[in-house]
Amino acid sequence: METNGHESWWTDLYLIAFLFCLCGLALGMGATRTDYLLVNTVLLGVTMLLILFTYFWGLVTGLLLNLGFIFLQVILVIYENQVHHQLLPWVLAYWLFVPLLLSLSFYGLTAHARKLQVQNAKLQSDLVARGAFDEETNLRTMVSYIEDTAVFTETNRRFDLPVTTMIIRIRYFQEMRSMISDTQMRELLKLVSHTVKQAMRTNDITYLIDRENPTWSVLLFTNADGATIAANRIKQQFTKALAADNLLATLDVRLVVGVASWDGEKMKTPYDLMNAGIKETEYDV
Repeated sequence: METNGHESWWTDLYLIAFLFCLCGLALGMGATRTDYLLVNTVLLGVTMLLILFTYFWGLVTGLLLNLGFIFLQVILVIYENQVHHQLLPWVLAYWLFVPLLLSLSFYGLTAHARKLQVQNAKLQSDLVARGAFDEETNLRTMVSYIEDTAVFTETNRRFDLPVTTMIIRIRYFQEMRSMISDTQMRELLKLVSHTVKQAMRTNDITYLIDRENPTWSVLLFTNADGATIAANRIKQQFTKALAADNLLATLDVRLVVGVASWDGEKMKTPYDLMNAGIKETEYDV
């Protein structure tokens, strides 16, 4: 976060510098007589090209082109003085340094803005990897499951409310994975996630706790019998949803569900409840 703030500060600084340079350019053009309107227009066009070259081709290229532009202006002044014996007004001297300053400030502005974008993308990626929600399914992850289970079990201890978890997996997933495409895999994850959410009550929380071996879980304030009824409802709705999905209808996909209730005497951590639910999936035939 400190680095992000540092880049933001530099971005603002270069933006202010760029705006000041634009104001200087406007004042310089306004100070020249209308006799030099064509000269100002041409040099303004060259300045815009220099800014674009600096942005797309890099700082070194931009500096070289700007130095070349300054050298060319000096040659033209000398030529007008020596050949035509004509002195150009000193007020046009701002074209020697303003294009360079505009190129540098614009490049600094965009360079630090790009760094901010990269840092923000990394922060978002880290938030997804470590945080509370899965990016594709928008379900809560293992981090949230462990934290919420602690809250559920504390409620069980204080108010003696039954707490049960359901663990949902895809039967024979490892054998099936090599036979389906990545597109089908993503669609399958979304379909199961949507089915589980739709089959549960609004106060039941659904999680995707493992993407490698897709594993969903639900925390419920109910006993094992109530959770078993919900598990059967999930299976039935998934079978209907699978048959209606054009991309997955040809696949033979079945869900296995394990139900485990919190036992304060035998279980000490949220992982104990989760592992008990995973163990129960092995007996769902």
